[in-house]
Amino acid sequence: MNDRPPVTSVRGRAWQCLCRWGAERKVFADSLIHRVEEGLSSPDRAMLQAIVLGTLRHLRLLEEQLATLRGKKHLQENARWLLLSGLCQLFVLRWPEYAVVNELVELAPQRLRSLVNGVLRESLRQREQWEATLSQLPPGIRYSMPDWLVERWTKRFGEQECRELLEWFAQPASVFLRINRLNPPSIPANWTPLPGLPGWFRLADGHFPHAQLRTGQAYATDPATRHSIELLAPAAGETILDACAAPGGKSVAILSATEGNCYLLSTDNVRSRLPMLRSNLQKAVGHPTRVELHDWTQPPSKNLRKAFDAVLADVPCSNSGVLQRRVDVRWRFSPAELKQLTAVQFQIAKHAMQAVKPGGRFVYSTCSIEPEENNEIVQKILAENPGWVLVKERLILPHHEHTDGAYCALLCAPPLS
Repeated sequence: MNDRPPVTSVRGRAWQCLCRWGAERKVFADSLIHRVEEGLSSPDRAMLQAIVLGTLRHLRLLEEQLATLRGKKHLQENARWLLLSGLCQLFVLRWPEYAVVNELVELAPQRLRSLVNGVLRESLRQREQWEATLSQLPPGIRYSMPDWLVERWTKRFGEQECRELLEWFAQPASVFLRINRLNPPSIPANWTPLPGLPGWFRLADGHFPHAQLRTGQAYATDPATRHSIELLAPAAGETILDACAAPGGKSVAILSATEGNCYLLSTDNVRSRLPMLRSNLQKAVGHPTRVELHDWTQPPSKNLRKAFDAVLADVPCSNSGVLQRRVDVRWRFSPAELKQLTAVQFQIAKHAMQAVKPGGRFVYSTCSIEPEENNEIVQKILAENPGWVLVKERLILPHHEHTDGAYCALLCAPPLS
């Protein structure tokens, strides 16, 4: 099908994003949304995100619904994505039927309008019948998750807790903010404080604090990220390394925790990410900080060995703890990728540890809930580094904490003998 989805309306832009995601697959949905959201108001941006992310979050369920309506009849890809986005708007987002059906029919090329109109109106006629079948669907379809992940989590957690985890990942993610203690903003009324977490806020839907983010007064991040910083316990006057720092959230948290009074080196292995990292850190403290390119899958240079009181390695991971927020990760993640990731994670941890001073601290962290990426890496590190001690570790399960999922472990280096 050569028809290009129009980009003038929000629904048209959402359709374009979904078609590109389906064709490219390796591009994250957030990046595709960013490409087409220019010129939209905040409410329209929120609408665009709701359609694209909602369709991908519930993709397997929506495909099952479309199959019940169309059987095995072939659908060209652009038509398929338009219909899936329409089913999402009608049955997931539950937006007004008249507006959804009529605008999507108008968006469709002339030769497809009858098809789009017929399928969407038939779905509405079958609403009661479809919704009655939902509880009978296999969990992988009901909650739009690959079967291998469902089987994995069922084996690990049991059926009931696995279902609770799947239900959590089927919900839209909240937007959280951490204020910058070095440059605190005035708190708007639509920022809701998080109980027991000073400086943390939940945002009302559709309200994004562009001004506060632009000036570095706040940073958009999930409360789960605080655990690795708490274990690191950065203190004023210390030399600290954030080894996998971009885009800078944890580096900003380190600077905030020390009132900017530490020697912080923030590194990343992708040169194109360094400008944003520098910008975020400069906004946080009001002056340039030290940012360098470094690949920690390789041994550190001589000047970095045993140079830091504390080192944080927030390593690349499967993102299995943040599937609510990064909705399309579930369609990319595989057992083969997990095996590849653990090899990289171990190399980064092994080399970043070499930057810790005798008696210093090392925190290993991920946004994964998979044991292969977490405790099993830590145990392998300890087995190969006699004298190092595991002081504390935390596994944050998202359906328990109602945040993103995460893992972090604090290890201490042996003192000078």
